[in-house]
Amino acid sequence: MVNEEYIFGIASLIGFVYGLLKSNSNQHDKHTSKKRKQTRYQYKKIDLHTHILPRTWPNLKQKYGYGGWIQLEHEANGKAIMMKDEEFFREVEANCYDPEAILKDMDEYGVDVQVICTVPVMFSYWAKPEHCIEISKFLNDNIAATVQKHPTRFIALGTIPMNSPLDAVAQLEYCVNELNFPGVQIGSNVNQINLSDPMFHPIWEKANELECCMFVHPWAMMGKQDMEKYWLPWLVGMPAETSRAICSLIFSGLLDRFPKIRWCFAHAGGSFPATLGRIEHGWRVRPDLCAIDCKKNPREYCGRFWIDSITHDESMLQKCIDTVGSDKICLGSDYPFPLGELEFGHYPGKLVEHSQFDESIKENILWNNAFEFLGVDSSLYISSN
Repeated sequence: MVNEEYIFGIASLIGFVYGLLKSNSNQHDKHTSKKRKQTRYQYKKIDLHTHILPRTWPNLKQKYGYGGWIQLEHEANGKAIMMKDEEFFREVEANCYDPEAILKDMDEYGVDVQVICTVPVMFSYWAKPEHCIEISKFLNDNIAATVQKHPTRFIALGTIPMNSPLDAVAQLEYCVNELNFPGVQIGSNVNQINLSDPMFHPIWEKANELECCMFVHPWAMMGKQDMEKYWLPWLVGMPAETSRAICSLIFSGLLDRFPKIRWCFAHAGGSFPATLGRIEHGWRVRPDLCAIDCKKNPREYCGRFWIDSITHDESMLQKCIDTVGSDKICLGSDYPFPLGELEFGHYPGKLVEHSQFDESIKENILWNNAFEFLGVDSSLYISSN
């Protein structure tokens, strides 16, 4: 018969070994988790493409006497409903209008700096010019207040009343000279008029004089009314809109005429990188249609402008690098919207951080390139964050 003390001793030894192994396993899990967190935050990051709304604003339909305006209706759960007149437009969370909620997300995702600009539906180019002017200034002053409160975490891009070019010039000067914005965000078209139209030349002349930057975001997508189903205006229309803007600026020769403007195009340049071969071929075979204002091959302009990084696909991002250069792509997440980089376990910059790109390319995309586009000294933000 086996001695009971012997059995107890063996059991105690087994328990001790099991506890030791479990302890080591827990320590390994903690170390692995910490290592993952350190890896996730090993890069400095500036997110060039983010959007913000004021927390509140007046009822513009009542104020101006006609509809089409966006209003924000807050709910008890912290979310808010964007309404266009009496119709639902979009539900947003506090990180669309509350800087403190945004800062919490930035800290969670390792984003040092956000470049904030309005939501494109607020451009209001369709409105009466005097009202577009007023809402533009209201939005700019609101964003300026956010930057003033958190000067090392936010950089602002303003909005201007593009439907009234001379007033847009005045608001551009206000943004750059008085609010100290590096530039503005504009739409890919203005009431279906291309950015190459001569009516906008006074804006480009002033922007060239100020040596400021222009961030072009697609909106008022062409053909929207013909493809409402399946969210196609956002999936198909927006990429086409961005390419429309790039091509109109290239073929018109405006990039040469106003060389001191720094341009960046949202959503990785839309469909432009993927269709550049077709665009170039069209320029070759139909110069009577494509080369009437600019004789240069469209491909020669690649590297003359920036695009953001939001492709959701590493191979497509590599294509963008091959097209415009790794020094002309900036981290952009389209925060905080669903087509951005916050869904399904992603976060701003994750695709770049976990890519196979060289470290220097990662650092340029995540940090250096955006400051080159903005014309802002990055050292003002490194020491603070």
